[in-house]
Amino acid sequence: MTGSPDGKQDEEVLGVSMVRFQSYLHGGTSSLLSALPTVLVFPVYKTVFRQQIHNTSVLKAVGQLYKEGPVKLYRGVVPPLLMKTLSGTLFFGLQDTFLQKLTLSSQNIIPASALPALAGFGTGVVEAVCFTPFERVQNVLQNSQNDRRLPSLKSVLADLYRRKMSLGYYRSFLPITARNALGSSLYFGLKGPVYEVVAGQGHSPGVSSFISGTLISMGISLALYPLNVLVANMQAQVEGELKGVRACWRELWKSRQQSLFLLYRGGSLVILRSCITWGIMTAIYDKQEKRSG
Repeated sequence: MTGSPDGKQDEEVLGVSMVRFQSYLHGGTSSLLSALPTVLVFPVYKTVFRQQIHNTSVLKAVGQLYKEGPVKLYRGVVPPLLMKTLSGTLFFGLQDTFLQKLTLSSQNIIPASALPALAGFGTGVVEAVCFTPFERVQNVLQNSQNDRRLPSLKSVLADLYRRKMSLGYYRSFLPITARNALGSSLYFGLKGPVYEVVAGQGHSPGVSSFISGTLISMGISLALYPLNVLVANMQAQVEGELKGVRACWRELWKSRQQSLFLLYRGGSLVILRSCITWGIMTAIYDKQEKRSG
């Protein structure tokens, strides 16, 4: 006995919803499993942060962290851990949801090859709205100049809450939106083509996913690194005059002696971090998707 047309439609909707849910679940799981490398490489990230803020060499930044001791070394690690797990859930889940919506509504107006990148762009915008406060708290905690006045996570949260959103939790929202939207668009737009090229060299699916994720993340990290430096410098400060994006960029460029070499201090360590985290996360996510597919 055949079911009614309405019954078939309900089953199809339920099936599509389950697929979308799996994308969120797989994104969160892959991010959670890659959280351990995040903890392990956090000292690397903090070294990069010191270079971005104080324009110092690697040796000098490491020396500062060594003097502060192991307790302060992991000050500020909680926000990135929470952000990474939640961000991975939205990053892959929202992109998949947006992609399906665009596929159904575009009606061949937009080339199919451009849809993943366009969906990634929208995902990046939502990410910025959700996670700018996490990044703000993280950068305030990592700046040793704030240790005396804001010694704990609770004190940081209270201080930012008392401020206007644009000066508190959502400080540097526009640069973060630009960075996340462009980064997500590039990642999802290049993910498929790069994977095909790597897999064509005879590598296994898992290795191909890891290599493609690593290569893409390296390129994105280097291209958008100046925005990372700008965000870190804007968000780390809580005292004094909080200038706008243009003024902060001019001040940053001047402090780097108008040199790209100095602006990219810490860029090599960003590559290392990207290789570890995004390579693993891409491989885990792709493996889960293939198992459920």
